[in-house]
Amino acid sequence: MSHAFDAASAAAAGPDSAGAARSPGALGAIERATGALNRLILVFGGLALVAACLVLSYSVVVRYFLKIPTDWQDETAVFLIVGATFLSAAAVQARRGHVAIEALTGLLPPRANAVRLFLADLVSLLFVAFFAWKSWTLLHEAWVDGQTSQSTWGPPLWIPYSLMAIGMTMLGLQILLQLAEALARGPLAAGRADPKIGLGADLTKGSAR
Repeated sequence: MSHAFDAASAAAAGPDSAGAARSPGALGAIERATGALNRLILVFGGLALVAACLVLSYSVVVRYFLKIPTDWQDETAVFLIVGATFLSAAAVQARRGHVAIEALTGLLPPRANAVRLFLADLVSLLFVAFFAWKSWTLLHEAWVDGQTSQSTWGPPLWIPYSLMAIGMTMLGLQILLQLAEALARGPLAAGRADPKIGLGADLTKGSAR
């Protein structure tokens, strides 16, 4: 099991590596647009994580040192973390940065690995599409029924459901874009032409030989 992307490889690749279009024409234009959106979301995702840390730190200070009760900090932090996690999923996928299990990578020939990775993307797309559909369903129900959490603060549940729905939809579109790129440019495309750490490295080395 390994990560295909980490902070060190990000610094080496440069800030525009995730958004650099690898395909010409309309597919390249879509890549550039999604890359720009992904970079923007990564910035806001980082700010959301920092905000979550500040909220929880503030809660500790006012509760245990100033003896002031709070009832909103936990769910606020959770909402911020949910937003950062789901909304940045597409940006991480663009860099092939999700955790990958590579037990078969070194055992299969490059051509078989290419087919396996393409099928893995296809199965991932089906799962993400179902997840996105279910999230939009939950969002609709929460909005129509006015659902709120059961805490004393009681924030509306459409907030986390909307973050999940939008994030999974963007992730599904990113995987779909990478599948289209793989079909248009070959199995080593779709973020695998210049792999970072782990996923695709053995495949690229094998094809080079």
